[in-house]
Amino acid sequence: MVMANNTSTAAHTSLASVTLEVADLEAARRFYTAFGVDAYIGLRASEAHSSGFRGFTMALTVSGPATVDGFVADAVDAGATVLKPAAKSLWGYGGVVQAPDGTIWKIATSAKKHTGPATREIDEVVLLLGVEDVKAAREFYVGQGLTVAKSFGGKYTEFAPGQSSPVKLALYKRRALAKDLGVEADGTGSHHIVLGSTAGTFTDPDGFTWEAAA
Repeated sequence: MVMANNTSTAAHTSLASVTLEVADLEAARRFYTAFGVDAYIGLRASEAHSSGFRGFTMALTVSGPATVDGFVADAVDAGATVLKPAAKSLWGYGGVVQAPDGTIWKIATSAKKHTGPATREIDEVVLLLGVEDVKAAREFYVGQGLTVAKSFGGKYTEFAPGQSSPVKLALYKRRALAKDLGVEADGTGSHHIVLGSTAGTFTDPDGFTWEAAA
């Protein structure tokens, strides 16, 4: 009965916003403006304890390797640390950086060849949540009213985007996500991210907090 009630009261839930919790608000604002992603996220101050992997990454998809290199360079110039240098892989070309506030960002393209100049354009932004059980997390979110757009068994799920947010939401196995980012999977404390909901406030099975969007 509880699940049925959640489904009916949150029938149109979607991701409305992504807010990063940071220790130094002004420094974070400067970094994300220089990095070029300030339009996709919100920021708010928090001194909550966090150590190790926070369980998520923000992923940017861009048009080509030159643009990947440009975003990585801008991030480093603004104070980010490189976790994985940009390089070719089976799926394309990409790199991973960690912002001064601790948030991990992946910048990638499906193109492997440098076919054009760098731009400042971002094709897609995806918030990847690292979860212990993708199937269980997917069922939870469907129960909250989100719509599945893509699903690959217990490995990956992507939800249909909401009209009010430029960021897509996806689920990935926590340890697989950490490996992809080049970090250890262990971590404790705050995720330092709050998701805006078009419905009510809730917390998912992996501790990610959703709040009613303003």
